[in-house]
Amino acid sequence: MLIYLLCSLDRSNIGNAKVLNDTTGNDLLQSISLSTQDYTTALMVFLVAYFIFETPSNYMLKAFRPSRWIALLMFSWGAMTMCLGAATNFGSLTAVRFLLGMFEAGLFPGLVYFLTFWYKPNERAIRVALILACATLAGAFGGAIAYGVGKMNGTGGLEGWRWLFILEGIPSCLLSLLVLALFPDYPETVRWLNAEERELATRRLQGLASVGHSKISWEEAKKTLKEWRLYVHYIIYICISVPFSSISLFTPTIVSGLGYTGLDAQLFTVPPYAVAFVVTVTISWLSDKYEKRSIATSVCLLIAGIAFIVEGVLAPTAFKARYGILCVAVSFAFASIPPLLSWLTANLQTTGAATLGVPMNVSMGAIGQIIGVYIYKASEAPGYPTGHFTNAAFALLGSFLALVLRTVYVRWNRKLGPNEREWRV
Repeated sequence: MLIYLLCSLDRSNIGNAKVLNDTTGNDLLQSISLSTQDYTTALMVFLVAYFIFETPSNYMLKAFRPSRWIALLMFSWGAMTMCLGAATNFGSLTAVRFLLGMFEAGLFPGLVYFLTFWYKPNERAIRVALILACATLAGAFGGAIAYGVGKMNGTGGLEGWRWLFILEGIPSCLLSLLVLALFPDYPETVRWLNAEERELATRRLQGLASVGHSKISWEEAKKTLKEWRLYVHYIIYICISVPFSSISLFTPTIVSGLGYTGLDAQLFTVPPYAVAFVVTVTISWLSDKYEKRSIATSVCLLIAGIAFIVEGVLAPTAFKARYGILCVAVSFAFASIPPLLSWLTANLQTTGAATLGVPMNVSMGAIGQIIGVYIYKASEAPGYPTGHFTNAAFALLGSFLALVLRTVYVRWNRKLGPNEREWRV
């Protein structure tokens, strides 16, 4: 959770940097003479790196052990975040953002994959939620941190946004050393369990989890690539990724459009994310407890879609109502992701399938994230109708597809023999 919290801070702080100290002319865009299009391109390049490197990174995690690979990624993205504080023009900002995306790409699919070695399918959604919910905490902390760092504007001759990147990159570099030393790899090799406990940990997962010593074959990979049902999972994740991306990157901008400016715009990004943390964890716990992952995904996306429609049709000057609806939209958009990922991993029945299926799912999400970068247009402030209606359309499509896929799995289960493994819904 702490690792992903720091990752999310370092990924999304560019949204805070965009409007930090804008009233004094010292925000990111004004300081290095960026146009809105330049800023959007820098965001998009980061996501291209995500798309390219997510799947290879999972194979590297398996080859080099989770503790070593995650520590390397963590130190590298922390260093890149600090380097963003030295950006002087569009070229340097974009190049460093690409490298940041390259190093951050492997973390989230790697952590979801990592959980498949340690937990049964009905134990994963709540844990994915606790990890993912740290992105909402990062949004809350990020706004609060930016509010404080904004007061350092001009200290040491540096703008506040430069201090923001430098100070938020340092913890990732330092914690990577602890990850290298303490992060456990697999239940069958972990050092802080004795032999009997390791045996218990592996025995309880027999046939239900990925195995650390398992080798990945080309036959497994081909079979995984040919399963059409997985591509429906991927499309649903693309639908989720559009609002996830746009919310993560543009919440400070959206809040600015709700009538809050300067440092207040940073502070008022905190409540939507704080509410989202509670909602995400609660929904995921319920989906695990009652084995209703598909229903949880569909209902959350339906509520988020309706909230975005309301956000889009409300008058641009209805600030209080739009702020309240934004809290609902953010909360349920985030809450739909852990049940969906848990649902996917529960239906990946071999280590090889999990190794390939999880990062493919997340990397496909980069398509949605790239769309999310472009939908909140500066020319449409403060209402941003294109952004809200696009998010609504993708959320409602994802809700529908989740129900369709659930129906398919239910029908397949009816045709299974007595000893065949059921598809999870």
